[in-house]
Amino acid sequence: MEASEAGRYWEGNAETWTRHVRAGRDVYRDALNSPAFLAMLPPIEGLQGLDIGCGEGANTRAVARLGARMQGIDIAPTFIRHAQSAEEAEPLGIAYRVADAAALPFEAGAFDFATAFMSLMDMPDPGRALAEARRVLKPGGFLQFSILHPCFMPPHRKVLRDAKGDAWAVEVGGYFGAVDGAVQQWHFETLSTEEKASSRPFQTPRFHRTLSQWVDALGQAGLAIERLVEPCASPELAAAEPIVADTRIVPLALIVRARPSACLDPPDPRP
Repeated sequence: MEASEAGRYWEGNAETWTRHVRAGRDVYRDALNSPAFLAMLPPIEGLQGLDIGCGEGANTRAVARLGARMQGIDIAPTFIRHAQSAEEAEPLGIAYRVADAAALPFEAGAFDFATAFMSLMDMPDPGRALAEARRVLKPGGFLQFSILHPCFMPPHRKVLRDAKGDAWAVEVGGYFGAVDGAVQQWHFETLSTEEKASSRPFQTPRFHRTLSQWVDALGQAGLAIERLVEPCASPELAAAEPIVADTRIVPLALIVRARPSACLDPPDPRP
């Protein structure tokens, strides 16, 4: 699947996605994954940052509130339109534009850091996106990104529950199976039956890569892993938001911070 085709699916999802996430339907994001990502960031006040695959801009705004001067890109124009509207309503100095992560419209060394919240795993060629992120980083900069955990969100995943409905195990399978653009239809689990009936399901291309493939892609892009975090709900959060309780068994997401390898020149992924 080409990036343009994947982008068309996300453009088709963008209106409903924006409405649902702004209504608090993505509890994994709001309660667990984004807070863990933001807590993992090193000090960024005054730094120039790029958010890759920014969507409707919620996470870009959160990073900007930490004091960074942010820009955001997304391949879906509707996401950028909603992000720009939020910027107009609450100016944080963020500049947004429509762009492909595999062909960033910026000069080499333009940014102190880059972020990518749960976006790289939805790209047909994340290796190119990683190399592009590396290209636009200044010396000593960093890329921090989150993805669905390759080990615990493979093609088959099922949460096993006891008679009370409490999660006690997670069944996974197909880890080594190749998935390259299979389109899945789904809703946020937190939608009511009525909301699901009245909302078009998301159509998202799925790309599964093993953990070793991700590590190899980072190395080939000239990036070295500095830190990993696997978000796990606290007992208190799991009690307050039962939907995320399965992350106390195995993680749903993986957060990675990487920096340019000192011994490698930045690769140029462009033809």
